[in-house]
Amino acid sequence: MQAKKRYLTLLSAGTCLALLLYLGGVRLRAARHSPPGSRHGPPPRPGAERPWPRFPDALRPFAPAERPGPEGGGGRVSPRQRRDASAGLYRGRRCRMESCFDFGQCRKNGFKVYVYPQQKGEKIAESYQNVLAAIEGSRFYTSDPGQACLFVLSLDTLDRDQLSPQYVHNLRSKVQSLHLWNNGRNHLIFNLYSGTWPDYTEDVGFDIGQAMLAKASISTENFRPNFDVSIPLFSKDHPRTGGEKGFLRFNTIPPLRKYMLVFKGKRYLTGIGSDTRNALYHVHNGEDVVLLTTCKHGKDWQKHKDSRCDRDNAEYEKYDYREMLHNATFCLVPRGRRLGSFRFLEALQAACVPVMLSNGWELPFSEVIDWNQAAVIGDERLLLQIIQDRIFKHISRNSLIWNKHPGGLFVLPQYSSYLGDFPYYYANLGLKPLSTFTAVIHAVTPLVSQSQPVLKLLVAVAKSQYCAQIIVLWNCDKPLPAKHRWPATSVPVIVIEGESKVMSSRFLPYDNIVTDAVLSLDEDTVLSTTEVDFAFTVWQSFPERIVGYPARSHFWDNTKERWGYTSKWTNDYSMVLTGAAIYHKYYHYLYTHYLPASLKNMVDQLANCEDILMNFLVSAVTKLPPIKVTQKKQYKETMMGQTSRASRWADPDHFAQRQSCMNTFASWFGYMPLIHSQMRLDPVLFKDQVSILRKKYRDIERL
Repeated sequence: MQAKKRYLTLLSAGTCLALLLYLGGVRLRAARHSPPGSRHGPPPRPGAERPWPRFPDALRPFAPAERPGPEGGGGRVSPRQRRDASAGLYRGRRCRMESCFDFGQCRKNGFKVYVYPQQKGEKIAESYQNVLAAIEGSRFYTSDPGQACLFVLSLDTLDRDQLSPQYVHNLRSKVQSLHLWNNGRNHLIFNLYSGTWPDYTEDVGFDIGQAMLAKASISTENFRPNFDVSIPLFSKDHPRTGGEKGFLRFNTIPPLRKYMLVFKGKRYLTGIGSDTRNALYHVHNGEDVVLLTTCKHGKDWQKHKDSRCDRDNAEYEKYDYREMLHNATFCLVPRGRRLGSFRFLEALQAACVPVMLSNGWELPFSEVIDWNQAAVIGDERLLLQIIQDRIFKHISRNSLIWNKHPGGLFVLPQYSSYLGDFPYYYANLGLKPLSTFTAVIHAVTPLVSQSQPVLKLLVAVAKSQYCAQIIVLWNCDKPLPAKHRWPATSVPVIVIEGESKVMSSRFLPYDNIVTDAVLSLDEDTVLSTTEVDFAFTVWQSFPERIVGYPARSHFWDNTKERWGYTSKWTNDYSMVLTGAAIYHKYYHYLYTHYLPASLKNMVDQLANCEDILMNFLVSAVTKLPPIKVTQKKQYKETMMGQTSRASRWADPDHFAQRQSCMNTFASWFGYMPLIHSQMRLDPVLFKDQVSILRKKYRDIERL
């Protein structure tokens, strides 16, 4: 096993090194004046731009100017081409080094790389010729396939855009005919462009089998960790060796440069990649922030231009791209049609800090490079939030919100203009949350007996020294019970009849909630007063997190290639269900006003998963797991004995729905925000061998 790990490490390092021979050790040549990005002719393959010399974009088009674009006559794709493309959706998503790579030859002969000889009549683009030449000139190269550990095709796979002149047709049959192909095992495939207008998928157009991908613009969703290698987008002009030196002359911090933030590139009027670039002009001030876009690309650009194009084009021509790039502290890298961009390498070569705006991009060589140390990785939605603040200045976010976790995207100024109303700034302001909570009990079954769990729960919660009030959200189809049916308590009990009676209504930001903390409860939850008190005291130390009792977990199912949900009692967890949990009331507002209607409608239609969605939201905001307090072994057992929700927990359809919810939610967030934890907080002296009378929460041990 140790030998296997050593060879795995050697192989990964060798593959990256072979790529770096071509990319990392090479310096970009400087462009002469403006960015070489305007491809003449029909709308270029959007997102592809030529070079000059986490956000993302491209400079010059990689392909020649003659490529037809979406509005040009060559934009139609035949049904056969579509079938060929769909076959290229690679089926080896589960591939990892341990399962899809043969270490035998590597152990025997070391790390040797074989490049297939060029086949007669096959044309290879200059960029791919450079890649192959870099490998053949390295110490890893072998001309003997019997000695090889890794195989690289001579068939040009760099450009798999069907509108590109470099696109190699019938690649599937050509690859399958290679006698060493072996379903792609121990093969490395290079790719810069995949998919085409209008959706620009990551499909390379043929079945890669068990081959590894060295791919630009690869998404985190399709990236296979420790198997694929994400590479930067580079142009055909990228030098194979040599090149100019980088432009970091002095390690001055902060750098003393003319511009704070710059960008110069194409603007797409519609489609993928258009939103962010279409909004850049709002931020451009022509002084220290210079963000320039042009509509002048493609043959038919004048047919599709908007009212801003002429003005943008004129401003675009005023600035020299090279001068901007070398005199800027930060360089904006917004996505183009695809996730990757030539701007990324250009910024690094110019010693300009890349500001990434490309949600879901697996950054180049992420396996070994921590880009958080070298780039500002933003969110594409950030720009729109900034513009919103400019328009509605009376509710705009202040500097502390933008520069303190969790940042401006999750702190909605419409909620409050006072930072003390949010759970994230107590320490900065020297404050603490209010020392009381509001309990919200979600009731869905009729009140037919005075011995029902909801009434016992109400009494136990009301006895808590920290309880300010109790809200019963009546989401039952039956009429509200008469007032005398509710037990007398020392705190106010407010019964609210749900208008829509849907699951998401339990997380509405009710005006009746006057405390910072919300104790969220299902009607059949069984909790003692002592447990409520202890959970609240823990929450006071972690007001930005969910704190509670019933824990669940998520996992990646390799067989089904999707996220799974489990209620098994294990050594870790990633969710605390809102059937017995405390959190800040701001999350009611965020759930209602931040999350899209599609997710909330799904929850309401299923009458399920609202607790999972709340956990997704809070973990996405905090980047932290929830906190489970002292194990309540009775919780699961008691719940199973009740009638209201017992059948739901035992129903396999209910469980299957929760599995489906996990994947839908992860898809919307763009990643899996849930974080595992192995921490459980118990009272001090819990289970310690001391007198029970010395323990503050002694009743918990008796449960």
